[in-house]
Amino acid sequence: MNTLNIAGKSYKSRLLVGTGKYKDFTETRAAIDASGAEIVTVAIRRTNIGQNAGEPSLLEYLPPEEFTYLPNTAGCYSADDAVRTLRLARELLDGHRLVKLEVLGDPNTLYPNVIETIKAAEVLVKDGFDVMVYTSDDPIIAKQLEEIGCCAVMPLASLIGSGMGILNPWNLQIIIENAKVPVLVDAGVGTASDAAIAMELGCEGILMNTAIAGANNPILMASAMKKAVEAGREAFLAGRMAKKLYSATPSSPTSGLIS
Repeated sequence: MNTLNIAGKSYKSRLLVGTGKYKDFTETRAAIDASGAEIVTVAIRRTNIGQNAGEPSLLEYLPPEEFTYLPNTAGCYSADDAVRTLRLARELLDGHRLVKLEVLGDPNTLYPNVIETIKAAEVLVKDGFDVMVYTSDDPIIAKQLEEIGCCAVMPLASLIGSGMGILNPWNLQIIIENAKVPVLVDAGVGTASDAAIAMELGCEGILMNTAIAGANNPILMASAMKKAVEAGREAFLAGRMAKKLYSATPSSPTSGLIS
């Protein structure tokens, strides 16, 4: 109940945080610490984790002994590119199996190409990877990716980096209700209230990057997101009161009043 379980491992934090778009690795580390995140994503094509000798490496600032790395395929537009990128990540991280798959449809919207995503997922699962997969909020596609063997399904709330929040909560609810694996919102969260709403819907967790790195004060926003995810999860577990249109109920008793 109180932990996020992914690929056989438990995590106290339900907030997963990206490592890109910060001004430097020092700010990255400070934001990650403030967020309380235990799983951090890294774009293999954009961030040095040892493939560029002589350059500062993220591994020095976020040691794998302290964090679970989630290599992702940001910038990949075909199944072949995505598979190749994650196989490279596995080599760089000594056989690491947990990965985030995203195959994009176009560079303007960064909307997922679900056909290529399914193709890549099939290959990666057969190849022994634990695949967390970014996808559209289509309940049918989400179920297909689960049936392929993905260990978590991560539908978008809105477009990557848009900060538009959850545009279709109804589809997310359908995905959550039908899933037997964790469902995490990935992409579109802009501020703390968006994170809380996603968790109140029943999401197991949230993955974000730009919402924190793009804030005026990334470290403070990371702290806000940590609290929002925790509050949203508690509200979901508590169960909200029923909505009653045009039926006010006073908070204080109406009988037995002193006259």
